Formats: sequence, C-alpha cells, structure tokens
Amino acid sequence: MSKPSNDRQQSPAQAAGTTPGQRRSAHAARRMTRLVARPRRSPAAPARPMATDPASVIVDWAYYSDGERRLEVDTLPDALALARAGDGFVWIGMLEPTQAQLDAVADEFGLHPLAVEDAVHAHQRPKLERYDDLLFTVVKTVRYVEHEELTSTSDVVETGEVMVFTGAEYVLTVRHGQHNALKGVRSRLENDPEQLALGPSAVLHAVLDRVVDNYLEVVEAIQEDVDELEIAVFSPRGARQVERVYLLKREVLQLKRAVAPLAGPLHTLADRPLRLVHSDTREYFRDVEDHLTRVRETIANFDELLSSILSASLAQLSVTDNEDMRRISAWVAIVAVPTAIAGIYGMNFGNMPGLNTGWGFTAVMVLIGLICLALYGLFKRNRWL
Repeated sequence: MSKPSNDRQQSPAQAAGTTPGQRRSAHAARRMTRLVARPRRSPAAPARPMATDPASVIVDWAYYSDGERRLEVDTLPDALALARAGDGFVWIGMLEPTQAQLDAVADEFGLHPLAVEDAVHAHQRPKLERYDDLLFTVVKTVRYVEHEELTSTSDVVETGEVMVFTGAEYVLTVRHGQHNALKGVRSRLENDPEQLALGPSAVLHAVLDRVVDNYLEVVEAIQEDVDELEIAVFSPRGARQVERVYLLKREVLQLKRAVAPLAGPLHTLADRPLRLVHSDTREYFRDVEDHLTRVRETIANFDELLSSILSASLAQLSVTDNEDMRRISAWVAIVAVPTAIAGIYGMNFGNMPGLNTGWGFTAVMVLIGLICLALYGLFKRNRWL
C-alpha cells in the first residue's frame, strides 16, 4: 500500500491533534457513517422511515462547541470524535425510530438497553432515570385539539412523548407524535450561545421548558371550554349537558396523568446536584418547576370545578325529572275525574241521579268540567303545571 500524501486535507478531528485513543473513538464513530448517511436533510421534510436505517428517522443533528453550531463539521464521525475529545457535544433528534434503527445509534453511544426499550415502545410515564454515564428523561407532550363545539365525540387533548438521552458529550431526543416538534427549541438555543455553552443539560432544560410552556397553552384553552360549559349547564336546558361535562372531565384527567408525574423528575433536576447537569442550569430547572406547579394547580382546580358542575348538572337533571313527574301526575289526576264519573254511570244501575231526565247529561258534563277546572287551578297555583 502506498504511503498517504502529507498534503492530504485533514479532517477537523485530525486538525485538533488526536491521540491514538481518540483515533480509535473516531474509528468507532465512522461505523455509524454507514448507518447515518449523508446528505443532510431539511428538518422540515424528514424522509420516509425504513426498517433499519436510522438516517431515515433522524430529523436533524448538529455539533456544538462554545455555544455555537459548527457547520464546518459536516460529518457525524468527526463530530463524535471532537465531542469525545472534550470539545463540545452532539445533538441528534429522531422521530419514532424502530428497535433496529435506535439500536444502531444506541450501540454507538452505549445507551442502556432498558432505556432504549422504553424509547422505542413509548407509552411511558414521565420519569427521570440515572445510569452510570446517562440521564434518561421521559416527558409527555400535549396538544389542544381545536373544535367548534364540545360534543360527546370531541377530543380535547392529544398526547405524545419525548425521550431525552443526556450524556457528557451528546444529547439524543426521540419523539413520538407529530405535534411535538423540537425545531423551535433548537433554533431558540442556537440564538442563545451563552445558554447553549452550558452543554447537554441546557438542551434538556430547553426541551422541558418547551413542553411545560405547551402545558400552559393547553390549560388556557381548556379554561375557555370550562367557562363555556359552566354557562351552558346553568342555562334553561343545562340539564342536558351532562355528557359534555363528563367528556371534559375525562380529558382533564388525561391531562393530569400526563403532567403530574413530571413534578418528581423536575424537582430532582432543580434541587439535586447531578454529574451530567451543569450547576448553572439548576436555577433554570427551578423556573420550569414553578411553571409546572402552576399548571398542576390549574388542572386540580379544573378537576374540582368540573366535579362541582357535574354534581350540579345531575341535581338539575333530577329536579327536571321531578318536575316532569309532577306535571304528568297532575294531568293524570285531571283526566281521572271524567274517567271515574263515566265509569260510575256505566254500571247500568236503574236508579241513578238524572239518568232518565233531560238535564242529566248536561249536569254531569258541567260537573266534570267544574271539577277539572278546579283541579287545574289548584295544580297551576302549586306550580305543578
């Protein structure tokens, strides 16, 4: 084999002066090149996923150093080599990868198999798990579903999930659901180099901050539904709103299940020193925790208010049923008068008052009318009719 020319162009990793151990890391990273291939796609138009190719589910990736996105590092092996050399970190975003697709990336970063399994299958509770050199965070994302009118078939809240693998030199985000894109998070961080320079934990904070901000937007939208429903329940036909109340209460409980478990992980990130979390980001996590507390309190208020509205609606429905029963009973009593008199005269006795007179029929009809009018007036005065 001929000796390489000395004037061959060096990669960014070679230019930085790599050690033999670093070259071994770079060699390991190059194995991923066969899996995560170029060209780079636009984040707005991810390719159609394939069974085993992780590149098809990578929405975007970038190498960051000193708070800046280094566009000159345009191959993932070089980015990984530089990150492992202690210069910056790599952020990779994936959308709904399969087991094989995520395994290809997990082998490169040494992700824990249990965390990888959770990230593939989703449907996890919000949590924070700590491994030797990895933080695995799961958060539920929510989206308010617009609707012209709340009906028994309306979906109010749609949920998804975001998993964040946080290491010393990388961040891997895995999304499930089409409504929780992180493009805005990446752009906002790239416009704040000071924050981005704090490392992978800054990305974790930005993701959690975006998710909790979405919670606030959803509860504000639900507040309008609750107010509208409260007005409708106490309208003249409000007793017919029970299904709508129950539907909204069910959606609020779904939102509560998505939001409430996140309190524990955020408290850990905000108050406990963790090796993979920069100390300067803890105060930012505390701010996110405060926002989450406000969301949880609002949801709890929704739950209590909807329970009260549901109880009031059921009571109103019971009152309406009682009013209907009184109205029916009043008319039955009125109709019973002519029925009883006609039944008596239908017994065919020979000696009955007015039976053989010319005025008998008229007198009986007048008597029936007077009694019916008297009963009608009595029931009307007592508001049974």
